[in-house]
Amino acid sequence: MHFPRLTKSHLLAAIALALATAIFIIDTFTPLGIAVAALYAIVVVLAARVLSRAGVITVAWGCLGLTVLAYVVQHGDNFSNASFVRGLVCLLAISITAFLALKTQAAASALREQASLLDVTHDGVFVRDMDNIITYWNRGAEQLYGWKSAEAVGQISHELMRTIFPVPFEAISQELFRTGRWEGEIVHTTKDGRRLEIASRWALQRDERERPVAILETNNDITATKQAQAALLTSRAELNRVARITTLGEMSTSIAHEVNQPLAAIVTNGEAALRWLNRDKPDIGEAVQAVTRIVGDANRASGVIRKIRELARKEEPDVGPLDVNGVVREVVTLLNHEAASHRSSIRMQLASGLPSVEGDRVQLQQVILNLAMNALQAMANVTDRPRLLFIRTRSHDRDKVLVVVEDAGVGIEAESHDQLFATFYTTKPNGMGMGLSICRSIIEAHGGRIWAERNDGPGMTFQFTVCAASEAAPGGPA
Repeated sequence: MHFPRLTKSHLLAAIALALATAIFIIDTFTPLGIAVAALYAIVVVLAARVLSRAGVITVAWGCLGLTVLAYVVQHGDNFSNASFVRGLVCLLAISITAFLALKTQAAASALREQASLLDVTHDGVFVRDMDNIITYWNRGAEQLYGWKSAEAVGQISHELMRTIFPVPFEAISQELFRTGRWEGEIVHTTKDGRRLEIASRWALQRDERERPVAILETNNDITATKQAQAALLTSRAELNRVARITTLGEMSTSIAHEVNQPLAAIVTNGEAALRWLNRDKPDIGEAVQAVTRIVGDANRASGVIRKIRELARKEEPDVGPLDVNGVVREVVTLLNHEAASHRSSIRMQLASGLPSVEGDRVQLQQVILNLAMNALQAMANVTDRPRLLFIRTRSHDRDKVLVVVEDAGVGIEAESHDQLFATFYTTKPNGMGMGLSICRSIIEAHGGRIWAERNDGPGMTFQFTVCAASEAAPGGPA
């Protein structure tokens, strides 16, 4: 035989019915001389746990009716002030209890509705007390972390999820108590051992005396977003490297010239040293001078190769204080032969006393190199005026350094001006349209700005700013 399963609601209803029956019997047939009917208040409270508002009202009216019926049965025409007052006290107790039970039921219903809204959201939401013990755990948290509400409630949150904080927990708590909220990125571990990057928002709840009582924590999984950002940064770094190598390929003749010059000097000085040493009376002094020149030329060749390797290398940006003037000079060293092959001249006008800038040397070299190469190519077909390329530096807005690259080339049409820094846009027949876009990304990552202007005369001027370092180190004079 199958028996229906008894629930907690069924049990409370049975207890309330049995209690009401017992109270009525005692109140009706036992002359105790006390307000027994006041115990009906317990029946009303039990009813409020399992019945709706209408059910509670019905039970309350029933208890009031049983109280009156017991009074009539027990006292009949035997009226006394004491029994009448006891009856009124009981009726008043039942009425007040019913009123409070209905108010409590309404408040609980409102809280359940609010909690159901928290269950609708996909965010992981939980509440913890001031000892970091979880007191509420919504469905979003169940789906995010894998623990059911019954498993999570009562656990210490940071131990359950093995939280990794971006700063010491004490510092976060101080900000939370000072401002009432905290936002940041933390790392949580799920039930199955996965580590999640979490965007977390905390809100502090206080009581009527402004004492902190609970913390509401809302969490979003941003693991996929962070991975996508990391992949994007990796792709961008690789693209930057490819762009640098492409530029170096365009400068292959210039690079070969820069390397061949010191190598040829080494050979010449080596032969001279041998001649000085092979004389009947070796001239040691002249030989030493020749060998000294060999060492100097070897260091110069090594320096050129080092700069080329730095531009072609693949590694994370190395941000630190830099002398902009020094960066410009290094780039111009590589460009001198390229400029000569374009029958152009490079003029540097570098301001003295500039503060150091905060940046990556190789990336800033790449920007200047790209802008200068574009300028030389823009002047390739100019025949009616000198092909002059100016590279200038000066202070800008007190906390920045400005670098200017000005050419006397053919310029750019007005309708193309707004698209210059757009990805894949190019005015060159064989261009990829990535150089200026990468330059913009690099400068913006350095907290600066890059822009272009048409000259009053022929040519274009490209300018960019870089933020000064916190500790200034003056650059050398031009």
